[in-house]
Amino acid sequence: MAKATGRGTGAVAKQGLYREFFLHVDIVIMMVVLAALAAFTLNKAFTLLSGLLFVAGLAAFMFSEYTTHRFLFHLKTPKQALFLRFLKRLHYDHHTDPNDLKLLFLPVWYSLPNLTVFSALFYVVTGNLEATLAFAAGLVCMLLVYEWKHYVAHRPIQPVTKLGKWVKRTHLLHHYKNENYWYGVSTPFVDALFGTLKDEKDVPVSDTVKQLEQRGK
Repeated sequence: MAKATGRGTGAVAKQGLYREFFLHVDIVIMMVVLAALAAFTLNKAFTLLSGLLFVAGLAAFMFSEYTTHRFLFHLKTPKQALFLRFLKRLHYDHHTDPNDLKLLFLPVWYSLPNLTVFSALFYVVTGNLEATLAFAAGLVCMLLVYEWKHYVAHRPIQPVTKLGKWVKRTHLLHHYKNENYWYGVSTPFVDALFGTLKDEKDVPVSDTVKQLEQRGK
């Protein structure tokens, strides 16, 4: 849970912030996808294995989120114009203006094909449609968790738990102190596994934290 803070606090401000998230077109589309996957799994094919595969989908997304953020979204500036435009929309411009709502959510034209490919690969390995749909439900569910955590980090919403405050803090450090650390958005624990979870006192301020296109130039 989280509470709205800052100017315009109160029930109206909270409702506006939550409405801004839950009625955003990319979020609505992914919630519909999740509802369809969950309905099939719960009503026709729910087993203990389905539950475990759903959890596996959650975990798989967390690792995918980290590796995509670190190794794709933070690539050195490409020379190919179309690829540069792609990265600018997905992430470079988000660092330039971290609070721009238009850049805050992953566009569905990116997230839906990626999750579909990920699920298709899972199906190729398992050959089981029911298992694949349970796994896919976990992926989409964690995508929505990621989107919510990312939204909270950039909007005037104050988490009420220590964990939530820590998650928000680490993401803001990624944006305002050094872009080479704190890649985890839904959870910084994956950063701990790969050595990118640092004490902020030990990390220097980066000159390119808001200008990813300037790195390596």
